[in-house]
Amino acid sequence: MNVGRPAAESNGQDRSPSGAPGMTTQSKIVASVLRTISWMPAGCRYNPDNPPKFTLSMNILLALSTTFTVANLYYAQPILNVIAEDFHVSYERSSNVATLSQAGYAVGLLFLCPLGDIVPRRPFILSLILITATMWLGLCLTTSFAAFASLSFLCGVGTVTPQLMLPLVGDLAPVHRRASALSIVVSGLALGLLVARVLSGVVANFTAWRNIYWLALGAQYLTLIALFFTLPDYPAKNKGLNYLRALLKMAVLVVEEPLLIQACLIGFLMSASFTNFWTTLTFLLASQPYNYSSLDIGLFALIGIAVISLAPVWSRLITDRFVFLFSSLLGLAFELVGIIIGTFVGPFSVAGPVVQAILMDTGSNFAHTANRSNIYSLDPSARNRVNTVYMVFCFAGQLTGTAAGNRLYAQGGWLWSGGMNIAAIGVAILIGLARGPRESKWVGWKGGWNVHRDDRIAEKAGGQAAAAEEARTIPPR
Repeated sequence: MNVGRPAAESNGQDRSPSGAPGMTTQSKIVASVLRTISWMPAGCRYNPDNPPKFTLSMNILLALSTTFTVANLYYAQPILNVIAEDFHVSYERSSNVATLSQAGYAVGLLFLCPLGDIVPRRPFILSLILITATMWLGLCLTTSFAAFASLSFLCGVGTVTPQLMLPLVGDLAPVHRRASALSIVVSGLALGLLVARVLSGVVANFTAWRNIYWLALGAQYLTLIALFFTLPDYPAKNKGLNYLRALLKMAVLVVEEPLLIQACLIGFLMSASFTNFWTTLTFLLASQPYNYSSLDIGLFALIGIAVISLAPVWSRLITDRFVFLFSSLLGLAFELVGIIIGTFVGPFSVAGPVVQAILMDTGSNFAHTANRSNIYSLDPSARNRVNTVYMVFCFAGQLTGTAAGNRLYAQGGWLWSGGMNIAAIGVAILIGLARGPRESKWVGWKGGWNVHRDDRIAEKAGGQAAAAEEARTIPPR
């Protein structure tokens, strides 16, 4: 799968004979191998006269693919104590496994995802999954903790395929369905976190902990096979674009696009409150008055099913019909209500954290989907880089929320960490209100307060005008 070849070559249309004059035996073998690797089913090949149609089945397949790839980052988190015992290292050293996985993900996010705007994405995505799955075999077999930690970092680098699929959905989905299509894939991401934490805890509790890594290996290869036969080819959007110039473009976007900065700051604050809640929740449920076991705490993540089931419905009814800022602010309001309930009820009733988990996960999912739908309209040729900038801010928020939340919980308990979440979402709402959906500058509400999308308004006005014209042409009886 040669990611650097033009689209016409990568989709199997290059049929130059392997026995061309002047080719050595070694060159013929290499050419034959390259043709075999870059072969794809006829239904996946790009045809400019008949571009690939984005169907619901394709949407669901991409969502499930993100589930079983992003899960790589979270399998280790519930079983770090078991890993420490098996490798005979301290808990502090075993926690480096989760840290290195996240660090690798950050490296891949920053340096691999921008390539999605330069190279054809089908071979790029398939190559990353294949390489990551092959390295994952080492995690299943190694008895060296240093090797295990190093491979966790490298696998984290390759686990950025979901962040390549999201901009691809933005390209393939029709404009009027983009938000709902993105919400299905974002729900797949949430499902990945859920599946990894719950399945890892259950498997490690009843069998050997390595079994979860073997299951993950099989899931990655099954994902690769499914995408190989179904993922449509799509030509490179910026063929010949210099890689360093592509990276520079991300820095330029940060200082030139007010909409992007607004979305990134909101994403940063949401991510900080999200990771703060789920990290400190473990401490709350493991202490008085709950004293839950690690398995019970892991099963608590099943609340995320509410997010997965509601997100596409919300996007269809709200995000696709109104300006994206309205949906983002509504999601933030959900979060704020949930955080207030959870913060003040949580110390004496588990109902508080349950309500908070439902409203926070739901609101966060809605707001992130609206933010992505909004920023993808900035520059269609740079969607991967726009998505990278947004995710870098979100990732920084996750690190900030984990570090600050743990510190506040250690000093003041659940109320202090919850107070941080209330402040973070409150500031996010103020940032959203500081700049209207039609404002071109950094602050203001130029263009009015109408929450209906302009294309919907124009469509409705056009329909009314047509009806009025038809009424005028009908002769009276």
